[in-house]
Amino acid sequence: MRVAFVLKGYPRLSEAFIAQEIAALERRGLEILIVSLRRPTDERAHPVHREIRAAVHYLPEYLYREPLRVLRAWFTVRKLPTYKAAREQWLKDLARDPTPNRVRRFGQALVLAAELPRDVGRLHAHFLHTPASVARYAGLLRGLPWSASAHAKDIWTTPEWEKREKLAACDWLVTCTRANHAHLAALAPPGRVELAYHGIDLARFPAHRTLRGAADGSDARHAVRVLSVARLVEKKGTDVLLEALARLPAELHWRFVHVGGGPLAARMRRRARALGIAERIDWRGALAQDELLAEYRAADLFALACRIARDGDRDGLPNVLAEAQSQGLACVATRVSAIPELLRDGSTGLLVAENDVPALAAALEALIRDPALRRRFGDAGQARVRTEFALEANFERLAARFGLGPANEDRLLRTA
Repeated sequence: MRVAFVLKGYPRLSEAFIAQEIAALERRGLEILIVSLRRPTDERAHPVHREIRAAVHYLPEYLYREPLRVLRAWFTVRKLPTYKAAREQWLKDLARDPTPNRVRRFGQALVLAAELPRDVGRLHAHFLHTPASVARYAGLLRGLPWSASAHAKDIWTTPEWEKREKLAACDWLVTCTRANHAHLAALAPPGRVELAYHGIDLARFPAHRTLRGAADGSDARHAVRVLSVARLVEKKGTDVLLEALARLPAELHWRFVHVGGGPLAARMRRRARALGIAERIDWRGALAQDELLAEYRAADLFALACRIARDGDRDGLPNVLAEAQSQGLACVATRVSAIPELLRDGSTGLLVAENDVPALAAALEALIRDPALRRRFGDAGQARVRTEFALEANFERLAARFGLGPANEDRLLRTA
């Protein structure tokens, strides 16, 4: 039986880690249908998206834009014996969350339940908030089991009552960090939540010992190149990173390269100008994977200033940190959420408290001035990522949840 993966949007550059898992599951023989709540908005696609064979079924992003489709779905689904129970669950949720979003999710679930092919035997939602709501309502309507993968914002911005009820209703849930697991397991029935790191596909980020120079910030002709890859949103703390860079000694020569777009792009550029560092910054915007890999290999160190946003949103374990370490980059980051699970302070990089501009500036200065320390951290981080955070080291738990047996190396080679 096929599994319908319910996603917020597809394809998305920022969710390549989901596509990576889908591609790996397909290689192991799982038949998948991708169900997307939104149409794509990115101008580019990740290479892994071209490898995925699954058909994509788009639900109406806004119900008022496809009223006849929604109405036809309701006429079909309301005849099902399961309709009353699903409607009662939705009305109970709506009473506690009386928002247009809640109405839209039930409408999307009606369409999904009406249009879902008969060979689909399970729904799997990526993200515990809206995709899980659609999967849960559609599962109730069609009498199908559902499961989920929980990541970051979906965990920390969902009300506790909703998390408890979804965890009680789903078959199982996997999450990608120990911090997430501890939080969700405390709300769920025993054994319901399992830890499975996403892992990094080392075939896409092959080990590369870049012969980086010995730049130490003392020579203007060889400025130390600091890289950050992050969406320009509050939780990424790019404004904090800019403040820290502005505090570096005037005689220190560095250049900052930022990769990623986002709603705060204009604000960050204005802030850089106000701090007097705009001429030292290259804003790259969103990049394709080959371009991003080239940026990792051209950099001297990697920095990420994640923090907990005012609405509670936060990162889980940013994949870009694992990607940077896979290329031998020393990293500076913050002690937020699961980042310390990957980055070991004083061993594979440096960690500072969130929003601590002086501490972040000091960590950046220490690594800019000491190329030998950067190399030591970079080598140690690269080795740890390859042994503990590779896709292969973490994928089997997820595959087993979908009923896939142990990997057959000969079969994988034949299908590669």
